[in-house]
Amino acid sequence: MRVLHASLECYPLAKVGGLGDVVGSLPKYLTELGCTTEVIMPFFDNPRINKLPCENVYSDTLVLGSDSFDFTIKKVISVEFGFQIYLVDIKELLYRPNVYSYDDDTERFVAFQIAVLNWILYKDIKPDIIHCHDHHTGLIPFLVSQVDIYQSLIDIPTILTIHNAQYQGQFSYEKLDYIPQFDLHNIGLLDWDQCINPLATAIKCAWKVTTVSPSYMNELQGEANGLERLLSHEKEKCIGILNGIDHQIWNPETDPMIISNYGSKNIVSGRKKNKSWLCKEFGFDIDKPLVAFIGRLVYEKGADLLPDIVSETLQHLDINILILGSGDPEVESRLSELKERFPNRYNTYIGYDEKLSHMIYAGADFLLMPSRVEPCGLNQLYSLRYGLIPIVRRIGGLKDTVIDIGDDGFGICHDQVNVQDVYNSIKRGIEFYNDQKEYKKTQKEIVKIDHSWNNSANQYIELYKSLKQSQ
Repeated sequence: MRVLHASLECYPLAKVGGLGDVVGSLPKYLTELGCTTEVIMPFFDNPRINKLPCENVYSDTLVLGSDSFDFTIKKVISVEFGFQIYLVDIKELLYRPNVYSYDDDTERFVAFQIAVLNWILYKDIKPDIIHCHDHHTGLIPFLVSQVDIYQSLIDIPTILTIHNAQYQGQFSYEKLDYIPQFDLHNIGLLDWDQCINPLATAIKCAWKVTTVSPSYMNELQGEANGLERLLSHEKEKCIGILNGIDHQIWNPETDPMIISNYGSKNIVSGRKKNKSWLCKEFGFDIDKPLVAFIGRLVYEKGADLLPDIVSETLQHLDINILILGSGDPEVESRLSELKERFPNRYNTYIGYDEKLSHMIYAGADFLLMPSRVEPCGLNQLYSLRYGLIPIVRRIGGLKDTVIDIGDDGFGICHDQVNVQDVYNSIKRGIEFYNDQKEYKKTQKEIVKIDHSWNNSANQYIELYKSLKQSQ
């Protein structure tokens, strides 16, 4: 079976969030299970992509309203990723240093999708499945099923995976002429709330819709940034499949980014060496519990509460707190100011550092995830893999993957997103930490939990097979 993943992100070539991790890992596991798996993504202007050995396999011109753009499809000549990667090179639109947040993102995303389908038309061997990821590729199911020039592709099943339904890619009907010719009687497939909504369009037109955890699928029918009614209506074709993590990359026994490698047998001594490095680097006392946050400093992650959480916690508990992340400038500023108030007990790194994130997973004592929205969450899966106890809100994938110690589990869970609930959870965590026998026993158990892509990839293969059989 030949599966083509269309995505704007794919780790390690382009990553902004969990989407990049998923598209960088799932295809590798699908390939190992016998699928011929390919990924097509934009050719961005970044050092990692620019260094790739490539060959041009297709060139054409696409029309976007009154404008036309030359584009090239490049095939990556490398076996390092474990699957084949293709790059869409549209110099005027895609060859830029960032993935998102440009004024012409609508034009960029639509052009990318048209280029992908024009290339598929040209290919001798067509994909058996086109797997689309988030709204940036959400028009593909519509284009395949409704646009005249793509009618030869109409029998190829399309799947949409929703990684985050908060972002939907809406744009005005003034840009309708970006869409190639189709029967205007079917314009309702593009519409949601009086505008063109690519995510809603994909939910309507894709053969199947998946989310990155079962709980997130259920939650979307009650809260989906305006798409609740649509998802409830389409629930028969929706399924939640929990994300996995790449155990080859995220492996404390072989991770080249950490100071001391370890497994379940030497987890205590190995983690202590990594904690020692963190404490020396950020001025902490190694004998105190270390609570850490890794992630984007945005509302969805509960990051706006972090300054008050840090303040409340350090006034009452003798612990250390370390925050790694970037995002809202006001939150960044408030977090930075707290360093003067709590010297040698609190520190922050504004930005993102891959090595530092690995070191935190390998050396901190607790990982904080007070999320308002968490479709799946990968940080808690990384933390479990490294023996780091997660403190999470029961939402989305966090609810599916972390069981509270009070329920014979291995994490600390709370239900609300407010300072007091998070503080109480941290306090419970420290009480758990003080029982070092039970704490260390739990650490040794959680590193053995299998959250690799094996199970999830098998579920996707079964889904692909069911679509092929239904043709």
